[in-house]
Amino acid sequence: MPPKEISPLNQTPATSLESTAMLFAQVRKGDDQARERLFTKYLPLLRRWAHGRLPRYARDLADTDDLVQVSLLRALNHIEEFEPRREGAFLAYLRRIVLNAVRDEIRRVVRRPNAVALPEDLPNQAPSLLEKAIGTEAVEAYEAALTALPEEKQEAVILRIEFGMSYPEIAEAMGAPSANAARMMVVRATVQLAEALDEHR
Repeated sequence: MPPKEISPLNQTPATSLESTAMLFAQVRKGDDQARERLFTKYLPLLRRWAHGRLPRYARDLADTDDLVQVSLLRALNHIEEFEPRREGAFLAYLRRIVLNAVRDEIRRVVRRPNAVALPEDLPNQAPSLLEKAIGTEAVEAYEAALTALPEEKQEAVILRIEFGMSYPEIAEAMGAPSANAARMMVVRATVQLAEALDEHR
């Protein structure tokens, strides 16, 4: 018998899926094992998303994986500050925290006196899904346009473009009634994103 398919979003078989909201409730009751399960659930996704986002010159002191782990631990230690409306919202929240950590590290390295430049021939990490989709030079404009969208549409864009989720996964993460409904949500969000990008050019 073939093994059960494991969703990249959940990292667990569908039959034993623990919702984010359920884990949140357990963490708020002081369940450290639930906190650990949340960490295990989201770490691989955030690692894949962050891959290549820390520039080469900043990697002499900090590794992207380290930033992701520290950011996720901090977020889970302040979980009371987030209201888990849906899984997609929490993932977008974590993405923002990790992105801010990467930006802070870049600023810190740039300000550091006597910084030693790394060799130019140091192998670079592969571009992120976002960079593959729109090009590295457009990422800043993309971020500005993304923040102009309503929160739900931001989530739809992030889950599809940045995390590469399938429409069934997006439907599950965002509470959409079907994969087709999730697809339509993503289409409408990307159209609005394109319009916002035009305004930022």
